[in-house]
Amino acid sequence: MARRVRKEADKIQDLEHQLKRALADYANLQRRVEEDKNQIINFAKSILITKFLQALDTLEAAANLADRQDSGTNKQGLELAVNQFQKVLREEGVEEIKTDGRFDPFIHEAVEVTVGKTDNKITQVLHKGYKIGNKVLRPAKVKVEKKSTS
Repeated sequence: MARRVRKEADKIQDLEHQLKRALADYANLQRRVEEDKNQIINFAKSILITKFLQALDTLEAAANLADRQDSGTNKQGLELAVNQFQKVLREEGVEEIKTDGRFDPFIHEAVEVTVGKTDNKITQVLHKGYKIGNKVLRPAKVKVEKKSTS
């Protein structure tokens, strides 16, 4: 009788362990599904924002042209549109890549290299770059100065 009770107790304990493992597996599955969902959302968001960056480039170019031609109302309207566009991007976590220092091949794309006094110094920004967190949406296209070897 005691042996039978012990067997039943062992069986109950085994079932409890199986249930705990199943619950832990389910919790892990839920966590993985949530992480996958967030990755998909962030990927789709990155693709969409990258497409909007082209529109921002066009707006900024038009605003710069209006600024040079000093066409009052057009200039103000374009500046307003650019500022609103940049605000939305900031709210979504998009940052402009800094180009006021040394060349970093992970976030900058060297389009042209010129000979100069310093090495790996960005001399001109040809196309702004943007990132979201640590993910580069579009590298900044820059001219880079390299030190003369002679």
